Amino acid sequence: MPILKTILKFIFASFFIFAGITHFTREPFFLKLMPDYVPADLHLPAVHLSGVFEIVLGLLLLIPKTTRLAGWGLIALLVAVFPANIYAYQHQEEIFPGSDPTLQLIRLPLQALLIAWAYWYTRDGKPKAETTPPKEVEG
Repeated sequence: MPILKTILKFIFASFFIFAGITHFTREPFFLKLMPDYVPADLHLPAVHLSGVFEIVLGLLLLIPKTTRLAGWGLIALLVAVFPANIYAYQHQEEIFPGSDPTLQLIRLPLQALLIAWAYWYTRDGKPKAETTPPKEVEG
């Protein structure tokens, strides 16, 4: 299981690093995903900031000493961007013209799967040591 977890960690980290880079290489696409309730002058900084967080957290996931922290950070990021996924579903004709609406609907529960995957890396994988209470000394 440790080898599988390590392989999946590299895949997961690569996904976030790649996605983070695309925030800079495909800005117009990510700008379309920004909900209307976010002020327009914050759209580009939010796209860049989320991209930076995806890259940094993806890299931190690969460092054993920071894997756990990265897992929690990815959970927070996934929760933070979930409203944009809902917005994309609600406005898919504008954002994804001609695409199957089911794809955006499927994307919503997939977010929970990604959160669960990130949560897996918040666990250190070591079994918890059993502790027994100290014996009372009769005096």
